[in-house]
Amino acid sequence: MTAYSIAGLVGVMLVWAPISFAATPPPDSLVARQQAENLAKLPPLVPHGGIDHSGRKQKGRASFYAHHFTDRKMADGSRFHPNSDAAASKSLPLGTVARVTNQQNGKTAVVQVEDRGPHVGVRVLDVAPKVADHLDMKRAGVTQVVVAPIAVPQPNGTVKLGAGAAESNPQEVTIATKRAQAAAH
Repeated sequence: MTAYSIAGLVGVMLVWAPISFAATPPPDSLVARQQAENLAKLPPLVPHGGIDHSGRKQKGRASFYAHHFTDRKMADGSRFHPNSDAAASKSLPLGTVARVTNQQNGKTAVVQVEDRGPHVGVRVLDVAPKVADHLDMKRAGVTQVVVAPIAVPQPNGTVKLGAGAAESNPQEVTIATKRAQAAAH
């Protein structure tokens, strides 16, 4: 490699490095909070396959895990416990912390995506029975929900605030960010 190509490569790295780091501002920054507020203003999406790192709200139907899944291994390697805040999503990254709102009654619960699924139809989320109780959805079994990510692990190891962060208090955002960071590492 010549001195000119090395200098050119270093120049490109210096120009692009700040841009790549700026793509995901630190979760405790004003820029991250503003991005979350902008995401919160957008309408919820219906997921259409693939993992979505955007932090946008999603909408669809949710169900809950049956008790016979107790102690089974989930996609993140942990064991399922019915009294946890675990959730399964086909489209949110593992480790995502999100607020789920039951559209029938307005009740909410915070979950962490630890598994892949649901594997039934067009459902967007499976939740632990404890969460289903909080959402008051056990009788119906399946209900319409909006899933608002609070903290979303990114492919580069950082955590991005999602739409749900704009609707959460600073303490909730800090806890969600720490949980998502722990899951990402």
